[in-house]
Amino acid sequence: MARNLTFHIFRHNPADPASTPHMDTFVLNETAAMTLFIALNRIREEHDPGLQFDFCCRAGVCGSCAMVVNGRPALACHTKTRDLPESVTLLPLPFFKLVGDLSVDTGVWFREMYQRVESWIHTAKAFDPSKKEARMANATAEAIYELDRCIECGCCIAACGTARMREDFLGAAGLNRVARFRLDPRDERKDADYFHLIGDDAGIFGCMGLLACEDVCPKHLPLQDQLAALRRKMAGTALRRTLPFFRDVKKIRKK
Repeated sequence: MARNLTFHIFRHNPADPASTPHMDTFVLNETAAMTLFIALNRIREEHDPGLQFDFCCRAGVCGSCAMVVNGRPALACHTKTRDLPESVTLLPLPFFKLVGDLSVDTGVWFREMYQRVESWIHTAKAFDPSKKEARMANATAEAIYELDRCIECGCCIAACGTARMREDFLGAAGLNRVARFRLDPRDERKDADYFHLIGDDAGIFGCMGLLACEDVCPKHLPLQDQLAALRRKMAGTALRRTLPFFRDVKKIRKK
């Protein structure tokens, strides 16, 4: 027997001075294989054409439809209503700028993050378009591809305890980006260079290890493994920079 689902949806238009944050309630009969994306479109078609939410691919690729579903960040297109109770509360992702209702602007934050971690190949080699690109080991290419699967939905940032307390925290998405370039043999940066970017509380040492980022990642990226590896590398780099003992050991080894 089909259920009647009750949706409690956050409403607010920050561009309208008369708008105040509130919750609206809508009731829909559940259909087979219904996703939250389908439900939101039905609400807009049958009840309120002014409801704002983002979508593009409807296949879990673009990350546009991320929102908080009953307290947990998730993609609307990937969330089946059969996995939810009859009462569903939908909120916009926290941390990001609210555009309206369930729509937030993740693009500005991700663009600034890419600039901050210098998300491009750093090399002193001059580019020669006539030369073949150097081969890369399959295992290395696969490891890089694994981290490149991030769809920039913002779920990991919305679920992050540190990001909720400090706006300058890079979050799992930013640190995953650094981990990706550390794996890339074309990038000539050393750990000391990465330490300059992420070796503080706004970077890798701000992570409290609560694991929420990995729990909510819709692409199931191994975020905690990457963050733990980065923390070890950056901690080692900090020790080598600050403890005279390591410098003395290095001199002895060179003799």
